[in-house]
Amino acid sequence: MYDIVYFSNISENTKRFVDKLQLPSSRIPVNAGEEPFVAIREYVLVLPTYGGVQEGKHVPKQVIEFSKIKKNIDLLKGVVGTGNTNFGETYCKAAKIVSARFGVPLLYRVEVLGTPDDVEQVKERLDQLWTTTATTN
Repeated sequence: MYDIVYFSNISENTKRFVDKLQLPSSRIPVNAGEEPFVAIREYVLVLPTYGGVQEGKHVPKQVIEFSKIKKNIDLLKGVVGTGNTNFGETYCKAAKIVSARFGVPLLYRVEVLGTPDDVEQVKERLDQLWTTTATTN
């Protein structure tokens, strides 16, 4: 079994996509000063991209803080990005950055709220990931 850990700002676009997955999920706190979130099981991180074309601002600061907790990175198994193709080359760039930084697969990229096909694709890739992870552990 796998968990979804996600970050979604006040627009809640990423949250709405995660809700469509109908899987166990936990949200990284939006506001500074909230209790830091620590993962307890292996998980896939779902996150949006910030900053448009502004270099160095793509990964939400809440995700950066979350990733400073060693246990959170030790349990990270993959990444799903959300974004808007209107931003061209920076579409889902935060997910690409996190994937490369921590050596985990970028499983899928979702535009805005995602479609029913996106939901099915993500679920299939999660199943594949966890089948592979279960046989290697």
